[in-house]
Amino acid sequence: MIIQMAWRNIWRNKMRSIAIALSVAIGLFAGLSVLALYKGMMKSRIRTVIDSETGHLQIHHPEFKKDYDPQYLLSDPQKWLSDILFFNTIKAVAVRTVTQAMLATPTGSAGVQVNGVDPETENKVSLLKDKIHWGNGFTGKKKNEALIGKKLADKMKLKPGSKLVLTFTDTASDLVSAAFRVAGIYQTENVPLDERNVYVNRNDLNELLNINGSFHEIAILLNRGEDLALAKRQLQERFPSFLVESWKEISPETELMVSTMDYYMYIIIGIIMLALAFGIINTMLMAILERTREIGMMVALGMNKLRLFLMVLLETVLLTITGTPPGLLAAWLATDYYNKKGIDISSFAGDTMSSFGFSSMIYPEFPRPELFTVMMIVVMTALLSCIFPAAKAGRLQPVEALRK
Repeated sequence: MIIQMAWRNIWRNKMRSIAIALSVAIGLFAGLSVLALYKGMMKSRIRTVIDSETGHLQIHHPEFKKDYDPQYLLSDPQKWLSDILFFNTIKAVAVRTVTQAMLATPTGSAGVQVNGVDPETENKVSLLKDKIHWGNGFTGKKKNEALIGKKLADKMKLKPGSKLVLTFTDTASDLVSAAFRVAGIYQTENVPLDERNVYVNRNDLNELLNINGSFHEIAILLNRGEDLALAKRQLQERFPSFLVESWKEISPETELMVSTMDYYMYIIIGIIMLALAFGIINTMLMAILERTREIGMMVALGMNKLRLFLMVLLETVLLTITGTPPGLLAAWLATDYYNKKGIDISSFAGDTMSSFGFSSMIYPEFPRPELFTVMMIVVMTALLSCIFPAAKAGRLQPVEALRK
């Protein structure tokens, strides 16, 4: 009986009911859209870290990353590759020789990290070849070819064919300087990364460091990101005396960003729901004031305050339920569309996004895992919003109400 009465009551003023249902739909749409945008941004950032910066996993000598001393080596790359590729969770592996160096040109100098890579295997892990936008990249026909990032090229006024000098220490702690020729300029979605990383052929760098076929770093790409914990455990058991790290440990700032972003998302949703709550309170309070005589009559005829409270509560809940499906549908359709097409913000925020390692093309992702939580927030907002109007109705005295 109360449910039927509440349903009839909300449609007695259709425009007002449609307005509040529409408010619920818009609030739900806004909340889910914010979640979808943030999930898309975080997923893009993780892909950038994995594809351009670290891979899923890396293996080093336990002492190497403390000071990047070139004497802490890994030997016999072919044996390492065969042992690692034995695990079916692993898709590709690349070995790198890494050293810290000073880059010098006639226009200035800059501290950089020099990565000696094998172009063929490196392209399978980091897609380095696809990131080269100017120049031909490694040709394999010349010695001492180098790839530099666009930010570094702009800073040092370099272009394909330009000469630069790299100075670093070898395994005997002697200073070594060598001239390199820019074979290509690459650009990733992480500008700070582009500014500090230089890629050269591993054989050329090994010769200068006097380490023959050895190397410092193994970068590993998995078939599925979900296998990260399993693959790390397998590698630690297989190579217990070496340092095995996941991208979460190599790039802790990204992991922190991902873990804290959920809190920021719910804060934003809370703000949206707070604005929605004031709209519901205002509308329901107006409905109560307009029906003062009617409510007074019902109380005079025997309706107790609890049933009156439940009636107002049900009206709010039914309005919320009416507005929820359109909000969900609109959010899903919009997210699905832009998930395929993408949202390009490069025209007004491209430089800002790339300076923090984010892509300027965002592909929103519908927040299915968080959907239940969002729905609970909407329901709680509706229930809390009806308390004041319902209490206002419960405080009406029949005699005074009938006089109005």
